[in-house]
Amino acid sequence: MKLDGVRHRLDVTKSILSGSVFNDVNLSGSSFTNINMSGWILEDVNVSGLRVHNANLAGARIDNASLIGVAVTNCRLDGMTINGVAVADLLQAYEARNGKAKTITAARAAKRRPATAEHKTT
Repeated sequence: MKLDGVRHRLDVTKSILSGSVFNDVNLSGSSFTNINMSGWILEDVNVSGLRVHNANLAGARIDNASLIGVAVTNCRLDGMTINGVAVADLLQAYEARNGKAKTITAARAAKRRPATAEHKTT
């Protein structure tokens, strides 16, 4: 089925849409529940305000993305890295330095990180 230039609200249940292609589509306000999205590729997308709950993101790669204001809570972080550094090691070092577990935002972490050749600010 091909939809081009139409405005419809779809209510899709118990369907197989694997291999579907969505290009220049507005899905704002949509809800996805009990969906198998394994192998999905998202490029040039706006998911600001995205809320992910009870999801398996194992093996996901996030590259060249804005993570401003992103909060990660109550998640398994085994093997998760940021720029090649294990997040578990970062949290352990932070907790050792500060005496107890605290939530740290990416913005505060970036302010503490010295500027490198790649990330120099002028």
